[in-house]
Amino acid sequence: MNAPSEGENPVMLAASQQDCLRCIAGHMIPASETYGMPGADDPAIFADMVASIARDAQALSNTLHAVDQAAGGRLSSLPSGERMALLMRLRSDQPGLLGVVEAVVSRAYYRDDRVLKSIGMEPRPPYPIGYAVEQGDWSLLDPVRKRAAMYRDAG
Repeated sequence: MNAPSEGENPVMLAASQQDCLRCIAGHMIPASETYGMPGADDPAIFADMVASIARDAQALSNTLHAVDQAAGGRLSSLPSGERMALLMRLRSDQPGLLGVVEAVVSRAYYRDDRVLKSIGMEPRPPYPIGYAVEQGDWSLLDPVRKRAAMYRDAG
């Protein structure tokens, strides 16, 4: 698992925010005993998640506060079924609200060596070796290329 780079200051979330984030992460990607996979709330994955939120800190803090408010106090104090129902309702009523949480959780989850190995990837940084990417059908982009410009010309 990649640790924050030297000199990087991890942003600390308040304990209540960490509890909220851990609950959401566990609901997003639960552990699987069948496949022997950790959930996104696994201690090692969660520690990496919290240590690497610098660029998303303010948006994440705002989102976690909104989720706790919607829970009537703290999401972590609700029973699991009520948490799930609340998160599903928030996703339906405010589709963009949890976007920053999804980004933070998925980045940390897919940095974990156990997860990388399970999906057939070597647990290593992508550079300098890189990864081979299978070529796809570039003609699928033809409709997009034929579309009119969707921007205003700056010139």
